[in-house]
Amino acid sequence: MTDLLEIREKIKILYSKYEFLILPVVKFVLAFVVLLSLNNRLGYMGQLDNIAVVLITGLMCSFLPSGFIVLFAAVFSLLHMYALSVEAALVGFGVYLVMFLLFFRFGSKDSLVVVLTPLLFAWKIPYVIPIAVGLVCGPVSVVPVGCGVITHYLLKTVADSASAINTLGEEDISAKLRMIIDGLVKNREMVVMIAAFAVTVLTVYLIRRLAVDHAWTIAMAAGALLDVVILLIGDLLYDINISLGGVLLGSLLALAVAKVIEFFRFCVDYSRTERVQFEDDEYYYYVKAVPKMAVAMSTKTVKRINPQRSRGDGGNRVTTERTGGTSGRYGASKTAGRSPYRGGRSVTIGSVSQEDPFEDLSEDDFDDNY
Repeated sequence: MTDLLEIREKIKILYSKYEFLILPVVKFVLAFVVLLSLNNRLGYMGQLDNIAVVLITGLMCSFLPSGFIVLFAAVFSLLHMYALSVEAALVGFGVYLVMFLLFFRFGSKDSLVVVLTPLLFAWKIPYVIPIAVGLVCGPVSVVPVGCGVITHYLLKTVADSASAINTLGEEDISAKLRMIIDGLVKNREMVVMIAAFAVTVLTVYLIRRLAVDHAWTIAMAAGALLDVVILLIGDLLYDINISLGGVLLGSLLALAVAKVIEFFRFCVDYSRTERVQFEDDEYYYYVKAVPKMAVAMSTKTVKRINPQRSRGDGGNRVTTERTGGTSGRYGASKTAGRSPYRGGRSVTIGSVSQEDPFEDLSEDDFDDNY
Protein backbone atom coordinates (compact mmCIF):
# COMPACT_ATOMS: atom_id res chain seq x y z
CA MET A 1 0.00 0.00 0.00
CA THR A 2 2.87 2.35 0.74
CA ASP A 3 4.19 1.92 -2.80
CA LEU A 4 0.78 2.81 -4.23
CA LEU A 5 0.56 5.90 -2.05
CA GLU A 6 4.01 7.00 -3.20
CA ILE A 7 2.96 6.52 -6.81
CA ARG A 8 -0.16 8.60 -6.17
CA GLU A 9 1.87 11.41 -4.63
CA LYS A 10 4.31 11.36 -7.54
CA ILE A 11 1.41 11.56 -10.00
CA LYS A 12 -0.08 14.51 -8.11
CA ILE A 13 3.26 16.31 -8.03
CA LEU A 14 3.81 15.63 -11.72
CA TYR A 15 0.33 16.90 -12.59
CA SER A 16 0.68 20.07 -10.52
CA LYS A 17 4.06 20.76 -12.10
CA TYR A 18 3.07 20.13 -15.74
CA GLU A 19 -0.64 20.95 -15.63
CA PHE A 20 -0.24 23.57 -18.35
CA LEU A 21 0.91 20.79 -20.71
CA ILE A 22 -1.21 17.86 -19.51
CA LEU A 23 -4.61 19.59 -19.77
CA PRO A 24 -4.27 20.61 -23.45
CA VAL A 25 -3.09 17.10 -24.34
CA VAL A 26 -6.04 15.51 -22.52
CA LYS A 27 -8.53 17.84 -24.20
CA PHE A 28 -6.99 17.17 -27.59
CA VAL A 29 -7.18 13.39 -27.12
CA LEU A 30 -10.77 13.56 -25.88
CA ALA A 31 -11.90 15.81 -28.74
CA PHE A 32 -10.11 13.65 -31.29
CA VAL A 33 -11.69 10.44 -29.98
CA VAL A 34 -15.19 11.95 -29.73
CA LEU A 35 -15.14 13.40 -33.26
CA LEU A 36 -13.67 10.23 -34.69
CA SER A 37 -16.43 8.23 -33.01
CA LEU A 38 -19.05 10.54 -34.53
CA ASN A 39 -17.59 10.07 -37.99
CA ASN A 40 -17.65 6.31 -37.55
CA ARG A 41 -21.26 6.27 -36.33
CA LEU A 42 -22.66 8.69 -38.91
CA GLY A 43 -20.14 9.67 -41.58
CA TYR A 44 -22.68 11.02 -44.08
CA MET A 45 -20.71 14.17 -44.93
CA GLY A 46 -17.47 13.24 -46.63
CA GLN A 47 -15.82 16.60 -45.95
CA LEU A 48 -15.99 15.99 -42.19
CA ASP A 49 -15.08 12.33 -42.40
CA ASN A 50 -11.45 13.29 -42.87
CA ILE A 51 -8.66 12.69 -40.40
CA ALA A 52 -7.10 16.10 -41.15
CA VAL A 53 -10.32 17.92 -40.23
CA VAL A 54 -10.58 15.91 -37.01
CA LEU A 55 -6.97 16.69 -36.09
CA ILE A 56 -7.36 20.41 -36.73
CA THR A 57 -10.57 20.55 -34.69
CA GLY A 58 -8.94 18.59 -31.87
CA LEU A 59 -6.03 21.04 -31.80
CA MET A 60 -8.47 23.94 -31.59
CA CYS A 61 -10.28 22.27 -28.67
CA SER A 62 -7.00 21.76 -26.80
CA PHE A 63 -6.57 25.52 -26.34
CA LEU A 64 -10.25 26.37 -25.80
CA PRO A 65 -12.47 25.71 -22.74
CA SER A 66 -13.81 22.19 -22.40
CA GLY A 67 -17.32 23.31 -23.34
CA PHE A 68 -16.15 23.78 -26.93
CA ILE A 69 -15.72 20.00 -27.22
CA VAL A 70 -19.48 19.69 -26.73
CA LEU A 71 -20.09 22.50 -29.23
CA PHE A 72 -17.91 20.98 -31.97
CA ALA A 73 -19.40 17.53 -31.38
CA ALA A 74 -22.91 18.97 -31.79
CA VAL A 75 -21.90 20.82 -34.98
CA PHE A 76 -20.30 17.69 -36.46
CA SER A 77 -23.38 15.56 -35.74
CA LEU A 78 -25.77 18.18 -37.15
CA LEU A 79 -23.75 18.48 -40.34
CA HIS A 80 -23.79 14.71 -40.77
CA MET A 81 -27.56 14.72 -40.23
CA TYR A 82 -27.95 17.51 -42.76
CA ALA A 83 -25.99 15.49 -45.31
CA LEU A 84 -28.44 12.65 -44.71
CA SER A 85 -31.61 14.79 -44.81
CA VAL A 86 -32.75 18.24 -43.81
CA GLU A 87 -35.50 16.71 -41.66
CA ALA A 88 -33.00 14.77 -39.57
CA ALA A 89 -30.96 17.94 -39.04
CA LEU A 90 -34.08 19.86 -37.94
CA VAL A 91 -35.01 17.20 -35.40
CA GLY A 92 -31.43 17.07 -34.13
CA PHE A 93 -31.25 20.85 -33.83
CA GLY A 94 -34.51 20.94 -31.85
CA VAL A 95 -33.32 18.24 -29.46
CA TYR A 96 -29.95 19.95 -28.98
CA LEU A 97 -31.66 23.29 -28.34
CA VAL A 98 -33.82 21.85 -25.55
CA MET A 99 -30.83 20.06 -24.02
CA PHE A 100 -28.76 23.23 -24.31
CA LEU A 101 -31.30 25.20 -22.29
CA LEU A 102 -31.53 22.49 -19.63
CA PHE A 103 -27.81 21.85 -19.55
CA PHE A 104 -26.64 25.42 -19.11
CA ARG A 105 -29.40 26.06 -16.58
CA PHE A 106 -28.48 23.19 -14.26
CA GLY A 107 -25.25 21.39 -15.14
CA SER A 108 -22.96 23.67 -17.15
CA LYS A 109 -19.95 22.70 -15.01
CA ASP A 110 -20.16 19.06 -16.10
CA SER A 111 -19.89 19.61 -19.84
CA LEU A 112 -17.59 16.63 -20.41
CA VAL A 113 -20.26 14.25 -19.10
CA VAL A 114 -22.42 15.07 -22.14
CA VAL A 115 -19.77 13.84 -24.58
CA LEU A 116 -18.41 11.01 -22.44
CA THR A 117 -21.82 9.34 -22.05
CA PRO A 118 -22.49 8.66 -25.76
CA LEU A 119 -18.80 7.78 -26.20
CA LEU A 120 -18.99 5.09 -23.51
CA PHE A 121 -22.28 3.89 -25.01
CA ALA A 122 -20.45 3.40 -28.29
CA TRP A 123 -17.77 1.42 -26.41
CA LYS A 124 -20.46 -0.74 -24.70
CA ILE A 125 -19.49 0.40 -21.18
CA PRO A 126 -22.01 3.14 -20.29
CA TYR A 127 -22.54 1.89 -16.71
CA VAL A 128 -19.32 3.61 -15.61
CA ILE A 129 -20.91 7.04 -16.01
CA PRO A 130 -23.59 7.10 -13.26
CA ILE A 131 -21.32 5.67 -10.56
CA ALA A 132 -18.36 7.90 -11.43
CA VAL A 133 -20.54 11.00 -11.68
CA GLY A 134 -22.22 10.22 -8.36
CA LEU A 135 -18.80 10.00 -6.69
CA VAL A 136 -17.21 13.18 -8.02
CA CYS A 137 -20.15 15.45 -8.92
CA GLY A 138 -23.36 16.71 -7.34
CA PRO A 139 -27.02 15.81 -7.71
CA VAL A 140 -27.57 18.32 -10.55
CA SER A 141 -25.25 16.16 -12.64
CA VAL A 142 -28.33 14.06 -13.38
CA VAL A 143 -29.15 16.62 -16.09
CA PRO A 144 -25.92 16.27 -18.16
CA VAL A 145 -26.06 12.48 -17.74
CA GLY A 146 -29.62 12.47 -19.10
CA CYS A 147 -28.58 14.76 -21.96
CA GLY A 148 -25.77 12.37 -22.83
CA VAL A 149 -28.17 9.40 -22.90
CA ILE A 150 -30.59 11.32 -25.16
CA THR A 151 -27.71 12.26 -27.47
CA HIS A 152 -26.69 8.62 -27.80
CA TYR A 153 -30.18 7.47 -28.72
CA LEU A 154 -30.66 10.39 -31.12
CA LEU A 155 -27.54 9.35 -33.03
CA LYS A 156 -28.63 5.71 -32.88
CA THR A 157 -32.10 6.55 -34.22
CA VAL A 158 -30.65 8.58 -37.09
CA ALA A 159 -28.18 5.83 -37.98
CA ASP A 160 -30.88 3.11 -37.85
CA SER A 161 -33.29 5.18 -39.95
CA ALA A 162 -30.75 6.21 -42.57
CA SER A 163 -31.63 3.49 -45.07
CA ALA A 164 -35.37 4.15 -44.73
CA ILE A 165 -34.87 7.91 -45.07
CA ASN A 166 -32.85 7.42 -48.25
CA THR A 167 -35.67 5.39 -49.81
CA LEU A 168 -38.22 8.14 -49.21
CA GLY A 169 -38.56 10.94 -51.72
CA GLU A 170 -37.94 14.60 -51.11
CA GLU A 171 -41.68 15.24 -50.92
CA ASP A 172 -42.12 12.89 -47.95
CA ILE A 173 -41.02 15.47 -45.42
CA SER A 174 -43.65 14.61 -42.82
CA ALA A 175 -42.85 10.90 -43.08
CA LYS A 176 -39.18 11.52 -42.41
CA LEU A 177 -39.90 13.79 -39.47
CA ARG A 178 -42.38 11.31 -38.00
CA MET A 179 -39.92 8.46 -38.38
CA ILE A 180 -37.15 10.20 -36.48
CA ILE A 181 -39.37 11.75 -33.81
CA ASP A 182 -41.25 8.50 -33.14
CA GLY A 183 -37.99 6.58 -33.03
CA LEU A 184 -36.75 8.92 -30.32
CA VAL A 185 -39.86 9.68 -28.27
CA LYS A 186 -41.23 6.12 -28.24
CA ASN A 187 -37.88 4.59 -27.38
CA ARG A 188 -38.58 2.81 -24.08
CA GLU A 189 -34.98 1.68 -23.74
CA MET A 190 -33.90 5.32 -23.59
CA VAL A 191 -36.46 6.06 -20.88
CA VAL A 192 -35.31 3.09 -18.79
CA MET A 193 -31.67 4.09 -19.17
CA ILE A 194 -32.35 7.69 -18.13
CA ALA A 195 -34.32 6.52 -15.08
CA ALA A 196 -31.69 3.95 -14.05
CA PHE A 197 -28.79 6.38 -14.45
CA ALA A 198 -30.59 9.20 -12.63
CA VAL A 199 -31.49 7.01 -9.64
CA THR A 200 -27.94 5.60 -9.57
CA VAL A 201 -26.33 9.03 -9.57
CA LEU A 202 -28.54 10.26 -6.72
CA THR A 203 -28.07 7.08 -4.69
CA VAL A 204 -24.30 7.10 -5.00
CA TYR A 205 -24.14 10.78 -4.15
CA LEU A 206 -26.35 10.49 -1.05
CA ILE A 207 -24.60 7.42 0.37
CA ARG A 208 -21.05 8.66 -0.15
CA ARG A 209 -21.99 11.81 1.79
CA LEU A 210 -22.96 9.81 4.87
CA ALA A 211 -20.73 9.90 7.96
CA VAL A 212 -20.21 6.14 8.06
CA ASP A 213 -17.11 4.07 7.59
CA HIS A 214 -16.38 3.00 4.01
CA ALA A 215 -19.16 5.26 2.70
CA TRP A 216 -17.65 5.44 -0.80
CA THR A 217 -17.36 1.68 -1.11
CA ILE A 218 -20.95 1.21 0.09
CA ALA A 219 -22.11 3.87 -2.38
CA MET A 220 -20.38 2.12 -5.28
CA ALA A 221 -21.83 -1.28 -4.46
CA ALA A 222 -25.32 0.09 -3.84
CA GLY A 223 -25.28 2.17 -7.01
CA ALA A 224 -24.11 -0.71 -9.21
CA LEU A 225 -26.69 -3.10 -7.70
CA LEU A 226 -29.52 -0.58 -8.02
CA ASP A 227 -28.57 0.16 -11.62
CA VAL A 228 -28.69 -3.53 -12.53
CA VAL A 229 -32.02 -4.03 -10.75
CA ILE A 230 -33.72 -1.07 -12.48
CA LEU A 231 -32.45 -2.16 -15.89
CA LEU A 232 -33.68 -5.72 -15.35
CA ILE A 233 -37.09 -4.52 -14.16
CA GLY A 234 -37.34 -2.26 -17.21
CA ASP A 235 -36.41 -5.18 -19.43
CA LEU A 236 -39.16 -7.31 -17.89
CA LEU A 237 -41.79 -4.59 -18.17
CA TYR A 238 -41.03 -3.23 -21.62
CA ASP A 239 -39.10 -6.07 -23.27
CA ILE A 240 -36.21 -3.83 -24.33
CA ASN A 241 -33.77 -6.75 -24.78
CA ILE A 242 -30.99 -5.56 -22.50
CA SER A 243 -28.03 -7.95 -22.38
CA LEU A 244 -27.72 -9.33 -18.84
CA GLY A 245 -24.09 -10.32 -19.39
CA GLY A 246 -23.23 -6.87 -20.70
CA VAL A 247 -24.91 -5.21 -17.74
CA LEU A 248 -23.06 -7.38 -15.21
CA LEU A 249 -19.67 -7.01 -16.88
CA GLY A 250 -20.20 -3.28 -17.31
CA SER A 251 -21.15 -2.93 -13.65
CA LEU A 252 -18.00 -4.78 -12.55
CA LEU A 253 -15.89 -2.50 -14.74
CA ALA A 254 -17.71 0.50 -13.26
CA LEU A 255 -16.79 -0.69 -9.76
CA ALA A 256 -13.14 -1.03 -10.77
CA VAL A 257 -13.07 2.50 -12.20
CA ALA A 258 -14.84 3.80 -9.09
CA LYS A 259 -12.18 2.25 -6.83
CA VAL A 260 -9.48 4.03 -8.82
CA ILE A 261 -11.37 7.31 -8.41
CA GLU A 262 -11.70 6.66 -4.68
CA PHE A 263 -7.97 6.01 -4.39
CA PHE A 264 -7.17 9.42 -5.85
CA ARG A 265 -10.03 11.43 -4.32
CA PHE A 266 -10.98 9.84 -0.99
CA CYS A 267 -8.23 7.58 0.35
CA VAL A 268 -8.62 7.55 4.15
CA ASP A 269 -7.55 5.38 7.07
CA TYR A 270 -10.61 4.35 9.09
CA SER A 271 -8.46 2.53 11.65
CA ARG A 272 -7.29 5.91 13.01
CA THR A 273 -10.72 7.53 13.24
CA GLU A 274 -11.10 10.02 16.07
CA ARG A 275 -14.28 11.39 17.64
CA VAL A 276 -14.03 14.78 19.29
CA GLN A 277 -16.59 16.55 21.47
CA PHE A 278 -16.45 20.21 22.45
CA GLU A 279 -18.82 23.06 23.18
CA ASP A 280 -19.21 26.80 23.11
CA ASP A 281 -21.79 29.11 24.64
CA GLU A 282 -24.58 27.95 22.33
CA TYR A 283 -23.81 24.49 20.92
CA TYR A 284 -22.32 21.10 21.63
CA TYR A 285 -20.18 19.76 18.79
CA TYR A 286 -19.59 16.10 17.98
CA VAL A 287 -16.90 15.73 15.33
CA LYS A 288 -15.73 12.59 13.59
CA ALA A 289 -12.27 12.99 12.10
CA VAL A 290 -10.95 10.42 9.64
CA PRO A 291 -7.29 10.99 8.61
CA LYS A 292 -6.26 10.75 5.00
CA MET A 293 -3.77 8.16 3.87
CA ALA A 294 -0.58 9.93 2.97
CA VAL A 295 3.06 9.07 2.78
CA ALA A 296 5.99 11.44 2.94
CA MET A 297 8.06 11.43 -0.19
CA SER A 298 11.60 10.28 0.54
CA THR A 299 14.11 13.00 -0.20
CA LYS A 300 17.83 13.07 0.44
CA THR A 301 19.77 16.20 1.25
CA VAL A 302 23.53 16.13 1.77
CA LYS A 303 25.06 19.01 3.68
CA ARG A 304 28.80 19.68 3.35
CA ILE A 305 30.35 21.65 6.15
CA ASN A 306 33.83 23.08 5.75
CA PRO A 307 36.08 21.96 8.64
CA GLN A 308 37.26 24.41 11.26
CA ARG A 309 40.64 23.36 12.64
CA SER A 310 41.21 23.66 16.34
CA ARG A 311 44.60 23.48 18.06
CA GLY A 312 43.71 20.34 19.98
CA ASP A 313 42.50 18.59 16.87
CA GLY A 314 45.28 17.04 14.89
CA GLY A 315 43.46 16.10 11.75
CA ASN A 316 40.50 16.74 9.54
CA ARG A 317 36.86 16.51 10.54
CA VAL A 318 34.24 15.72 7.94
CA THR A 319 30.56 15.91 8.82
CA THR A 320 27.89 14.60 6.46
CA GLU A 321 24.17 14.88 7.21
CA ARG A 322 21.39 13.15 5.33
CA THR A 323 17.78 14.14 5.70
CA GLY A 324 14.51 12.81 4.32
CA GLY A 325 13.10 9.44 5.31
CA THR A 326 16.16 8.36 7.31
CA SER A 327 18.56 10.87 8.79
CA GLY A 328 21.90 10.31 10.38
CA ARG A 329 25.19 11.99 11.15
CA TYR A 330 28.49 10.43 10.62
CA GLY A 331 31.83 11.87 11.77
CA ALA A 332 35.49 10.86 11.71
CA SER A 333 38.60 12.49 13.10
CA LYS A 334 42.24 11.74 13.56
CA THR A 335 44.35 12.97 16.45
CA ALA A 336 48.09 12.91 16.55
CA GLY A 337 49.00 15.19 19.39
CA ARG A 338 49.29 18.86 18.75
CA SER A 339 48.76 19.93 15.24
CA PRO A 340 51.92 21.28 13.63
CA TYR A 341 49.98 23.25 11.06
CA ARG A 342 49.64 26.97 11.45
CA GLY A 343 47.56 27.76 8.49
CA GLY A 344 46.04 26.32 5.40
CA ARG A 345 43.38 26.61 2.79
CA SER A 346 40.22 24.57 2.25
CA VAL A 347 40.40 21.97 -0.51
CA THR A 348 37.22 20.17 -1.61
CA ILE A 349 37.59 16.66 -3.03
CA GLY A 350 34.24 15.24 -4.19
CA SER A 351 31.93 15.71 -1.22
CA VAL A 352 34.74 15.80 1.40
CA SER A 353 36.48 18.97 2.52
CA GLN A 354 40.07 18.80 3.68
CA GLU A 355 42.82 21.22 4.65
CA ASP A 356 46.03 21.45 2.71
CA PRO A 357 48.66 20.67 5.38
CA PHE A 358 51.54 22.13 3.43
CA GLU A 359 50.15 25.59 2.86
CA ASP A 360 52.05 28.43 4.60
CA LEU A 361 54.84 26.14 6.00
CA SER A 362 58.43 27.29 5.90
CA GLU A 363 61.40 25.00 5.31
CA ASP A 364 62.37 25.12 9.02
CA ASP A 365 58.90 24.08 10.08
CA PHE A 366 58.96 21.28 7.61
CA ASP A 367 62.39 20.01 8.85
CA ASP A 368 61.41 20.25 12.51
CA ASN A 369 58.17 18.35 12.15
CA TYR A 370 59.03 15.80 9.52
